Amino acid sequence: MRLDMRTKRKLTEVTATRYRRASKKGKGKILDEFCQNTGYNRKYALHILCNWGLTQWVKLEGKNLKLKAQTPKKSRKPGGGRPPTYGMAEIQALRRIWEFFDYQCGKLLAPFIRLAMGFLQKDKSFGITEPIKKKLLCISAATIDRRLRGHKKKLWARGRSTTKPGKLLKSQIPVRTFFSWDERKPGFFEMDCVSHCADSSYGQFCSTLCLTDVFSGWVELASLINRAHSWVKKAIQQIKDHLPFPLRGLDGDNGGEFINTQLLLWCRQNNVQLTRGRSYRKNDNCFVEQKNGDVVRKAVGHHRYDTPEEAQALCELYSFLCPLTNYFYPSIKIIGKTRLASGKVKKHYDRPKTPFQRLLESDDISVTVKEELKRRAAELNPIALKRLQDAALQKLLWLHSRKGPGVPEPQG
Repeated sequence: MRLDMRTKRKLTEVTATRYRRASKKGKGKILDEFCQNTGYNRKYALHILCNWGLTQWVKLEGKNLKLKAQTPKKSRKPGGGRPPTYGMAEIQALRRIWEFFDYQCGKLLAPFIRLAMGFLQKDKSFGITEPIKKKLLCISAATIDRRLRGHKKKLWARGRSTTKPGKLLKSQIPVRTFFSWDERKPGFFEMDCVSHCADSSYGQFCSTLCLTDVFSGWVELASLINRAHSWVKKAIQQIKDHLPFPLRGLDGDNGGEFINTQLLLWCRQNNVQLTRGRSYRKNDNCFVEQKNGDVVRKAVGHHRYDTPEEAQALCELYSFLCPLTNYFYPSIKIIGKTRLASGKVKKHYDRPKTPFQRLLESDDISVTVKEELKRRAAELNPIALKRLQDAALQKLLWLHSRKGPGVPEPQG
């Protein structure tokens, strides 16, 4: 027998009170019986039994308002719960370190703090006492990100691509699309140029030559007044002479600064393997592309630098930034990929290490080179390097501000 709407409402009114007072098993039996009698969908029946008589529409000042009766929420008493592990003193010290060393994420800042704690504690500006030191040495990456979440303000900016293709020697330079896991040995670098032209690529402007070791993440930077072939070759020669381990290979994009006779002959004379990526495939040079933003843009921004004085200031800044990045800043490296049954690819990463640490652990680096690396590392102080880098950056920005706003318009 099918019930009419009036009967269903009366039945709902009687059942709702009984339903709310019943136990969990009792509610299930009542719900089954109610659905059988009314023919309601189980979800709909559950909804009306829980809310019957608790909501009411009233008209107030010409507006229809829905009133719902609820059990008053109990306010939480102050205190109680687990006491915080890290107090205000620890978080303030953590924030000073985070701001001083370029706002690194928790996964990189946590190992950096453990690596550089000896230097940090000696410097009074960070205010690290012995109790604060013990807690900072134990703090996790997740806790760092959570406690600094309110202070993080990231500004994203995009630069311009000024890569101009070089076509004449492409047939003589082999294409490398990726480095397989067993090929990643120290000394094989990806290279790229970062343009400091701001929003206009008109006229002459400075560039930064960025070389990144695929195995360790070691970064070498050189300032160029322009992208002439001779300047690029000279910068690579200087990097090779200064590098503490052998330069075995260079892999660049298809820009004319890398696809030219001068660089090709230099590589053949110095037994350096020269390869290139595919056109319009930025991911072929993914290691150096990542450092372009994380190291170069993060340090000098997206301003236009186009004078010899600014090029020299960039060179001075990189002389402090490179050792700081290579010896003290940890980075995370992908070590493998596996394809899951669902078809998705799962990436595997090693624990955060500095390029210096990865080179010391490599079996392809000689004992003599490792001793030289240790000697250079012993002469460095990360806090002193960072202060010198900040001073060089202030000088660069001062030179930039002296030129005044605007870029000269092209004539004709």
